[in-house]
Amino acid sequence: MSLKSKMHDLKMKYKGKKMAPAINAFHTFLYTPDETTHSGSHVRAADDLKRTMNTVIMALVPVLLFSMFNAGYQHFSAINGFPEDFSVMEHFLTWDNFWIGIVKVLPLLAVSYGVGLLVEFIFAVIKGHEVEEGYLVTGILVPLIVPIDTPLWMLAVAVVFGVVIGKEVFGGTGMNILNPALTIRAFLFFAYPTWMSGDKVWVHGARERSEEILAGATNVDAFSGETILGFLAQNKGAEMSYTVSDMFFGFIPGSVGETPTLLILLGGLFLIFSKIASWRIMLSAVLGSLFMGLVFNQVVELGWITETSKFYGLMNFDFWKHLLVGGLAFGIVYMATDPVTGAQTNRGKWFYGFFIGFLSVMIRVFNPAYPEGVFLAILLMNVFAPTIDHYVVRSNIKRRLKRLENAVIIPKDTDGKTAELQAETV
Repeated sequence: MSLKSKMHDLKMKYKGKKMAPAINAFHTFLYTPDETTHSGSHVRAADDLKRTMNTVIMALVPVLLFSMFNAGYQHFSAINGFPEDFSVMEHFLTWDNFWIGIVKVLPLLAVSYGVGLLVEFIFAVIKGHEVEEGYLVTGILVPLIVPIDTPLWMLAVAVVFGVVIGKEVFGGTGMNILNPALTIRAFLFFAYPTWMSGDKVWVHGARERSEEILAGATNVDAFSGETILGFLAQNKGAEMSYTVSDMFFGFIPGSVGETPTLLILLGGLFLIFSKIASWRIMLSAVLGSLFMGLVFNQVVELGWITETSKFYGLMNFDFWKHLLVGGLAFGIVYMATDPVTGAQTNRGKWFYGFFIGFLSVMIRVFNPAYPEGVFLAILLMNVFAPTIDHYVVRSNIKRRLKRLENAVIIPKDTDGKTAELQAETV
């Protein structure tokens, strides 16, 4: 008997019982369900929620693999210094780098999926509905948007909060008003701010070294893992040694998976081509961030802000480079395009995306204590997305009603009086 047959028999055995949702989840995750519709209208299609989620995961896998190599690269570069004649094969794609990723990134991924799916299973069993696949994408997003040394217990607590408060209390997948992954990130930021910001959390080992030195250790050297945005927030842009290519390819410190702009761009094109994500949201968010960055550049050009201002570093940063650093590109591609929490109307998507980009850069500049604003901007626009859609729909209704009022109704021309009636109507 094949595994599929065994899973089907197990499913039938527990049908109608308390554990049925859990058994069904394993069965449908591995195989196509045996049930088919025998009557009534139905849609035949290859895509469903699970396959849609798997498509997004495929777009994220290259970013995950890159982040595992980058975790080790940043760690060893902080200790030994960045190589002068950088070679991808010699200095980046090495086993030592990848091993750091295995040790640090995979546990974050395991805890994210393990705790999140456990909560999903518990709610499915208690409420008696099928296990929803919405967490499949959230589970891989969460470890990519947190610092590398985030404690596992801390991540577990945040995942429970994000799934329960951010999704289940609203009714589960498809009913939540906030992006669950960003809800988890926001919880971590406000509950444990010292682990989510600063110059010691972005590179593996930096915080541990710092604590050892504070404890009196004299045989270790401290090293910093300051991000580009951190340098700019302190007006230390001149001290940075990162090039534009470093920013574009992702050889810079940051949250686990936010740095490889090239791979994020390719993932975005894949999602657009597969019609999973909205190109309107992505494009408008890019335009919004470029516009806000350009405004700040003009403020500096006009001399309204001088080098003595604490906002000078980020305001003077080239407007287009904002897309290459921090989590802006990652947030635009993988989280702003969430079909549940984003705007639903085509015109609304333009407003929704534009303000995400606009607010992301604004928060970066005016919040130098934590110079990253994309997750706050997306959460804020999640709240306003229904309002945007409401006014777009109302505008469409008013326009159509006005068109109906001015419409000319021409009856069937049986008596040759069409011209007469048209003249009377006008």
